[in-house]
Amino acid sequence: MRHALITAGTKGLGRKVTEKLLEKGYSVTVNYRSDENAVQSLKEKYGHISERLQFVQGDVTKKEDLHRLVDEAFNRFGRIDFLINNAGPYIFERKKLADYEDDEWYEMIEGNLSAVFHLFKKTIPIMRKQRFGRIITYGFQGAESAPGWLHRSAFSAAKVGLVSLTKTIAVEEAEYGITANMICPGNILGEMKEATIAYSRLFKDTTTPIGRSGTGEDIARVVAFLCEEDSDMITGTVIEITGGLDVIHRYR
Repeated sequence: MRHALITAGTKGLGRKVTEKLLEKGYSVTVNYRSDENAVQSLKEKYGHISERLQFVQGDVTKKEDLHRLVDEAFNRFGRIDFLINNAGPYIFERKKLADYEDDEWYEMIEGNLSAVFHLFKKTIPIMRKQRFGRIITYGFQGAESAPGWLHRSAFSAAKVGLVSLTKTIAVEEAEYGITANMICPGNILGEMKEATIAYSRLFKDTTTPIGRSGTGEDIARVVAFLCEEDSDMITGTVIEITGGLDVIHRYR
């Protein structure tokens, strides 16, 4: 049985990915930071397959928490096939780079870039031994071309760096049957993060060219596809899931 490790997988986009992977028959170790209610909700929904589901509390900005997360996943399930780097700290206040505090800067870099490095370092020996692995990172629309993003400087700097890191992993680890790809969600807000595609089609969204909001299911479907064994020809790619919306320039 394939085993997935996902960060921030109890709510929002991460929850839909967790659910999709469980539905495909995989076992999943889910990291969460503090929301015990979200954990309980998933435990109740998937109580009938609790043997395939594990929850590990931890902060992705802390190296020791990330190492413990990998250890607990491997110790229980004996393998790690998919590393889904879903967690990504974000500062919602819109402000210029000059107005960032040092701790805000480091939280963005540690949580969005360094966390992937620490998890990669711990999981790659496992994946190499298995001669199979799927590593998924998250970016933003346009990240591959390193654009400036007004009022999102620290977050975007980390994610643009992550593009290069993801592509490098793809090249360096290909000989071991390991792929690495980045997905870039569009402007998915509120309840739509845990919504289905069918639900989103009930509402007209004039801000998105295709006419509906993106959903967590849109993201989960792509993640699940990239994790498939026969998706090994797709590596080092950046896939945008935006419905055609120009996310980063909409306020200019």
